[in-house]
Amino acid sequence: MTQPHHIVIVGGGTAGWMTANLLAHHWRGQNIAISLLESPEIGIVGVGEGSTPTLKRFFQELEIPDEAWMQRCQATYKLNIRFADWSPQSGLASYSHPFISQLDVFSEQAFYVNCFNRRLGLAVSTDPEQFLFNGHLAKLQAAPHTGANFPFRIEYGYHFDSGLLGQFLREHALTLGVTHHALTITQAEQHPDGRIAAVVSNDGQRITGDLFIDCSGFQSLLLQKTLGVKFNHFASNLFNNAAVVLPTATMPDLPAETKATALSNGWAWQIPLLHRTGNGYVYSSDFINKDQAELELRRHLGLENDAIVARHLTMNVGQVAEHWQQNVVAIGLSQGFIEPLEATALHLVQTTVETFIEDYQAGGFSNQYQQRFNQTISGRFEATRDYIVAHYKYNTRNDSEYWQANRQNQHLSESFLQRQDVWFRMGDLGKEIERQQLQTMFGNTSWHCLLAGYGVFPALAAKQPDAATLARTDQYLAQGIGELFAGCALNYSPQRELLFAGS
Repeated sequence: MTQPHHIVIVGGGTAGWMTANLLAHHWRGQNIAISLLESPEIGIVGVGEGSTPTLKRFFQELEIPDEAWMQRCQATYKLNIRFADWSPQSGLASYSHPFISQLDVFSEQAFYVNCFNRRLGLAVSTDPEQFLFNGHLAKLQAAPHTGANFPFRIEYGYHFDSGLLGQFLREHALTLGVTHHALTITQAEQHPDGRIAAVVSNDGQRITGDLFIDCSGFQSLLLQKTLGVKFNHFASNLFNNAAVVLPTATMPDLPAETKATALSNGWAWQIPLLHRTGNGYVYSSDFINKDQAELELRRHLGLENDAIVARHLTMNVGQVAEHWQQNVVAIGLSQGFIEPLEATALHLVQTTVETFIEDYQAGGFSNQYQQRFNQTISGRFEATRDYIVAHYKYNTRNDSEYWQANRQNQHLSESFLQRQDVWFRMGDLGKEIERQQLQTMFGNTSWHCLLAGYGVFPALAAKQPDAATLARTDQYLAQGIGELFAGCALNYSPQRELLFAGS
């Protein structure tokens, strides 16, 4: 028998163990061996985390039901992201970006029509949560599950303890045949042609492999430090580079949404878990120092006199010039990071691994499609960055230099400028996104949520139609979307009832 094709994953954490599970699951039964080398000296940054609905697909692919992992990882459901105080001039104290669900087939077009009519100056409804069912469910703090008598599929993400999730994924990967080594890797050896031949631990152990997955975090031991791949910073687009974290007690009402509240020089997250609430302040150290940021977060949480110790983190925002070079593929923080405003980190991990599996296998487990892979992943990072940039570009706050500098920032991609131009010229944003062939989770509806939530509209026309005509023009009212959603929501119960059942 020939030797198995050996894939070595350097680094654990959520990214490493997600990668191990996807590779082992997809290539089970083939002559492939997968080893994961995880340092016992480096812990997971377990501050609580949120996901997009791609994580739901991850667990479905692995045939792991929610009840098998959620309580173990202190997880809750996530239907929505609520943005508070980002655009005071919009007239909304907060707006929502609900995850898109099957039921929205009845309301998405009405949302687009109302946004177009609002761009024409008509006083019609444009609040995103009115038009997307998960926005309605989030207000009810509902779990996204119902009986078979209600056939519409509801998409959702999760909130979870990232440390516990990493442990769960490790256990599952071991059942799939992944070999785990508790080793701290300090260096790599190269073949004469530059490929990685082996990695070496701090105690001298040498692990050889055919393909290496770099999950070593921001240090990017293999791709950047050994192969010298350049890191392209997004600092001119995204100013935030640090965070301070403070957990608090469990929220009694257990919301089914993440909350992002704008503060003086960044924003604060609120992530409801079963055993605690994750809180943090993402900010730019160019505008506020760490002590000032911690004090502001404590005041925001009402913890000024609390003895709880804060954790301070730094972020390297950007992406590598090539995500796959030679026989090394970077996954997770080693490939890049975009600040956590829309919980894109695990989405980018998962889609990177899925794309790699497809391209590596299509090329006969060779580098044949390496260039295509790099172009695809880089494009996803750039499209995600542009969507996050829009949150800052369209803010209407005037309380600090930070917010004004974000609004005045002209370091915008051509893709961003083209979409912005279409919106302001009353064009079809969906067709523009399609024309650009943007491979991202942030499609037409997501952009409409953001632009409508921020109130990126011209002033209302001085002369409006009479009330009856305006009501017929307003698609939310004319199509009875509120009544439809209220009736459908009768099939759902608060997530607290589901998650604490039997406990």
